[in-house]
Amino acid sequence: MNTVVSKDGTTIAYDRRGNGPALVLVDGALCSRAQGPMPDLAEALADLFTVYNYDRRGRGDSGDAGDYAVEREIEDLTAVIEAAGGSAYVYGSSSGAALALRATAAELPVEKLVAFEPPYVVDDSRKQIPRTWVADLQALEPGDAIKYFFTKGIGLPGIFVTMMKLMPAWKPMKAIAHTLPYDAQVLGNNCFGDPMDTEQWAPIEQPVLVVNGGKSPQWMKTSTRALAAAVPGAKHTEVPGQNHVIKAAAIAPVIADFCR
Repeated sequence: MNTVVSKDGTTIAYDRRGNGPALVLVDGALCSRAQGPMPDLAEALADLFTVYNYDRRGRGDSGDAGDYAVEREIEDLTAVIEAAGGSAYVYGSSSGAALALRATAAELPVEKLVAFEPPYVVDDSRKQIPRTWVADLQALEPGDAIKYFFTKGIGLPGIFVTMMKLMPAWKPMKAIAHTLPYDAQVLGNNCFGDPMDTEQWAPIEQPVLVVNGGKSPQWMKTSTRALAAAVPGAKHTEVPGQNHVIKAAAIAPVIADFCR
């Protein structure tokens, strides 16, 4: 484990492995550098890149601060990129993709960005996320917050969450459930069914690839295409046979092809 200190003094933990140009992985909700898709992805890409897999603030071995702001998470990513040599390719998944997009728009030294399915909602094709969801999540106990996030946020059936409670991953997810309001804030106003606001992405000059899975729900396919159209010069691709929980073996070659 390595650490770096963010601008506000928060310690951010990361793992580094592999050889080649720097690639930073940015996790989605309820994931950490020890749990979720990134450990397998780091292994799959280590022959081509020096991969930096970090714990977002409030997760794993990273610290936290009293008052959350998206800008602090952008500063965390800045610190990791600085540790990686001052610039890096970036891959973000789900809310991690939303964070990476906001960081790139804030003119961080991102060489190229691959954004996989930031869970934006840009039409009325699914049940809408409550506009009060940040405050709602802040008020809930960990288990209830997870259920709320997956059902009202992602739109999964309640039985899915009931089954998750029986899985080994449930306990570590509860340990970082307090960060769910962070993810909700990272998504901003892009998840309430309104058309994509293009102005927020206008500062992005770097190459961006927006990706979705072929088996993902239609509302998510619609939002990824809307995002690709809104980001200047962005490209879009769909990975057949995959959904929001994309396999490392499926996304690794997409990242490698775009970033090399």
